Amino acid sequence: MHTVAVLALDQVIPFDLSSPIEVFSRTRLPDGRPAYRVRVCAPQEEVDAGVFRIRAAYGLEALAEADTIILPGTAAPTLPLPAGVREALCAAAATGTRIASVCVGAFVLAATGLLDGRRATTHWRAAPLLAECHPEVTVDPDVLYVDEGQFLTSAGAAAALDLCLHMIRKDHGSAVAADAARLSVMPLEREGGQAQFIVHTRPPAPAGNTLEPLLRWLEENAGRDLTLDDIAARAGLSTRTLNRRFREQTGTTPLQWLHRARVRHAQYLLETTSYPVERIAAQAGFGSPTAFRDRFRRVVGTSPYAYRRAFRGERPTNPRTPTGTAPQHPTTV
Repeated sequence: MHTVAVLALDQVIPFDLSSPIEVFSRTRLPDGRPAYRVRVCAPQEEVDAGVFRIRAAYGLEALAEADTIILPGTAAPTLPLPAGVREALCAAAATGTRIASVCVGAFVLAATGLLDGRRATTHWRAAPLLAECHPEVTVDPDVLYVDEGQFLTSAGAAAALDLCLHMIRKDHGSAVAADAARLSVMPLEREGGQAQFIVHTRPPAPAGNTLEPLLRWLEENAGRDLTLDDIAARAGLSTRTLNRRFREQTGTTPLQWLHRARVRHAQYLLETTSYPVERIAAQAGFGSPTAFRDRFRRVVGTSPYAYRRAFRGERPTNPRTPTGTAPQHPTTV
C-alpha cells in the first residue's frame, strides 16, 4: 500500500496538516480497499499547532519508509528547519520519494535545496518572500499547483485539495480521483489558477514618486479611450521620458498600468453589479467585449463570467449540470 507521511513541524497550520490527512485517508480503490496508509511524523513527540498541540505517532525515521511526503505550511515559514529535517527529506528524495508542499510549506521544501532550479508555487501573498529567500527557485504565484515530477507545490488552503486530487489521479486514475473529489465536495479540476484570488490593489507609490498625480488621474479616467500620447500630454512629458519614468517608479509601462487599473475596476463591477459583460467592458474602458475577456483572463487567470460566479456565489446556468455539482474545467498548472 502507498504510504503518505505528513510532516508536522512546530507552528504547523492546522488546515494544511488536516487536508491531506483527510483526503488520502478516505480515498478508496474500486474494490473498497484503502488506497493509502497515512502517517503523521514530527521531529519531536509533541507539536505546537497554535490553538492546540498534537502528538505525532511517528518520528523522522518514518519519512524513509514513505512513498509520498507532504509538507504542510507553518505560521513562521522562514525559520530555520529543525535539526534532522533537511537531512531526512534529502535522504528520502535521493531514493525517489515524492515530496509535495502545501501553501507556505514550499518554504520548507525550498530550504532543503530540492527546489533549486525548479518551478514552484505558494500562497500568492507569500510568493514574493519565497522568491526573495530562495532566488534559485522560479516562483509562479498564479497557479493552483506545480507538478515538477518528484517535487510538487501547491498554493494556499483549498489548493491543497487540488494537489491531493491530482496526485491521486496520477497514482490510481481518474475514477478513483473523481470518487475522492466527491467525498471532498470538490470538483476534480477547477478553472483557472490562484491569480483570480489575488487582490490587484493599486500599488503604493514610493516616497518621492513624481508620477503620483498622474497615477491618480489615470485611475479616475481609466474608462476613457486613452492613448500613450494622451497620457504623455497630461504629464507634460515626451512619450519616451514618460515610459522611462514609469519603468523607474512603477516597474511597468503606462499602458500596462492603465490595463491593470481597468481590470481592477472590472473586478469591482463583476462583484457588485449584475451588469452584462458588454456593459462592464465599456465602463472599464476596454474597446470591445473580446478585448476585455482576453485582457481579463491574462491578468486574473479566468474568464469574467467564472470570476463573477466564484465571487458572487452564482450558480452555473447549464441545465445539464445537476444541482450541487460543480462543472469541471481544465486546471492551470
